[in-house]
Amino acid sequence: MERTVKFTEGHQIFRESFRRFLMKEIGDRYPQWEEAGIVPRDIWKKFGDNGYLVPWAPEQYGGAGADWLYSVIITEELARYGASGLFVPLHNDIVAPYIHSYGTEEQRERWLPGCITGDTILAVAMTEPEAGSDLAAIRTTARRDGDSWVLNGQKTFISNAHLADLVVVAARTGGKETAPHQAMSLFAVERDAPGFSRGELIKKIGLKAQDTAELFFDDCRIPAGNILGEEGQGFIYLMQKLQQERLVCALGSQAAAEKGLEITIEYVKERKLFGKPLSKFQNTQFLLADLASQITAGRCFIDELINNHVAGRDVTKETCMAKYWVCEMAMHVADRCLQLFGGYGYCTEYMISRFFVDARIQTIYAGTSEVMKLIVSRLMGL
Repeated sequence: MERTVKFTEGHQIFRESFRRFLMKEIGDRYPQWEEAGIVPRDIWKKFGDNGYLVPWAPEQYGGAGADWLYSVIITEELARYGASGLFVPLHNDIVAPYIHSYGTEEQRERWLPGCITGDTILAVAMTEPEAGSDLAAIRTTARRDGDSWVLNGQKTFISNAHLADLVVVAARTGGKETAPHQAMSLFAVERDAPGFSRGELIKKIGLKAQDTAELFFDDCRIPAGNILGEEGQGFIYLMQKLQQERLVCALGSQAAAEKGLEITIEYVKERKLFGKPLSKFQNTQFLLADLASQITAGRCFIDELINNHVAGRDVTKETCMAKYWVCEMAMHVADRCLQLFGGYGYCTEYMISRFFVDARIQTIYAGTSEVMKLIVSRLMGL
């Protein structure tokens, strides 16, 4: 089925070039990164050297000034390659926009060039041990002390935690009398900030190459000029960027589901059972037809959302729907596809096993499926 997103010839050339880049620079090294629990910094530099980091950034900061469809391609191809633990989409399309949209010109000139070259890797720190999807409940605080801000608190499940050179941190700046939605501000914390430390890598069942860890702020002192935007507007800023964040999650899940189905179709055509290909059994045919139908519905939905998002339309409700439905669908697809691989699907040498474990987190981070349904119901006036 032809996609409704209007990719130009330039986009298609970029996609093919990026695929070759992944084959060359990642190749079969990814399992080694999973063992280490982290992606080497040199791969980030190679992404930067080839123009794959923050491609939408204006040329004045060293970017290509490209449209957002180039980011879509990067996210899709990383997911299809099975390299979901390499969190370039987080860097490109979730964290960097905070700097570009809410930073001062001095902040943009100071940080964006490094984000584009790969010298500055980004992370965002929102989640806390007692505050996940409920951002208004965060306890990390920031108080003004002369020409500095002093942060205290703990963040958990932070992606790019060890690699990050710059972390956008959400912290409370208002007192108890301040409404939760007006008590939060965003701060840029640099790697060498006094009082900033990182915990050990968290061992996970999936996304094993992703360096996920806790972050600690113990009287962490940063310059007063490292606040992003206006004091007390942090919650609003986060809400304004969640549409793109949730869409990024959904389109990655969509691409992974499509690739999972492709490799499963290839496998069942070759795998013999009782003297004939597994693909010739009605159960296999019906299951794959069902999965293909769900994936096609997801693709139609995702592409429509991409078009609307690029056009600047408010599709908050629909991206929450996609974050919920597409990610759940992708998890189901990975599970059913693995079943067709039999015992081999449980072996890490088969890519379907990675799609299976990596799909599980998609229904949890960036807002759980349950929270997405809650938001949708509220936006329906319920």
